[in-house]
Amino acid sequence: MISSFQKDNLRVHVYPTRLEMGADAAENVAETIRALLASQSGVNMIFAAAPSQNEFLETLSAKTRIDWRRINAFQMDEYIGLPVYASQRFGNFLKERIFDKLPFRTVNYLDGNHRNPKGECERYTALLQQYPTDIVCMGVGENGHIAFNDPHVARFDDPDWVKVIDLDETCRMQQVNDGCFNSIDEVPTHALTLTIPVLMKGKSVFCMVPASTKTWAVYHTINDPVSETIPATCLRRHENAILYTDTESAQMLSPYYY
Repeated sequence: MISSFQKDNLRVHVYPTRLEMGADAAENVAETIRALLASQSGVNMIFAAAPSQNEFLETLSAKTRIDWRRINAFQMDEYIGLPVYASQRFGNFLKERIFDKLPFRTVNYLDGNHRNPKGECERYTALLQQYPTDIVCMGVGENGHIAFNDPHVARFDDPDWVKVIDLDETCRMQQVNDGCFNSIDEVPTHALTLTIPVLMKGKSVFCMVPASTKTWAVYHTINDPVSETIPATCLRRHENAILYTDTESAQMLSPYYY
């Protein structure tokens, strides 16, 4: 049984399992894509890369009643300095799980190995400006970040669209907790990220956040004041955002839905 409530503008759904969460989120995204394609020539989507997105991406990539040839795909962030074929690169993660499975019109990767990272930020900014975002598919980090906007670099009024950031220790340790790296020493210290204003420009935001490791982040996203201290609280100001959780990630939210 799904439980739902609303905090400010943000709709929150709680599912018994992360599998059910991912499947329902994918169906909601698919419905939104179809509606947009019925009224406009194409759709522009931004995707997050993280294990929290696995169930969602698997289900969405199996949706055949969508004209994917009319959709431009973008990634949300990327490490700086990993080898091109490293499995931990977010571009490779998305390539394997969705980008290579569907006939997108274009797939636009962030180059974390560009010799001029600021130049790469400018290149990607121009693409995002050329293709205004319709749909954002994202998660929330253990420290409340969205994309790689950790609390110490997050700005709700950021003038940049894409920027180089340094990752905080909690964010880097999450990559170890997720099984992506063996130790924090292997996790890059810097990355490219789309900024918060750019993510919030999306007409629809779908945020998938399962698992007990996200309990703290989900609780504070819902309960803290809207501020850059918990970057994900900005979701509560968006006019069309949905937070998808499971019983593990939402276990501290029981007063809302029991």
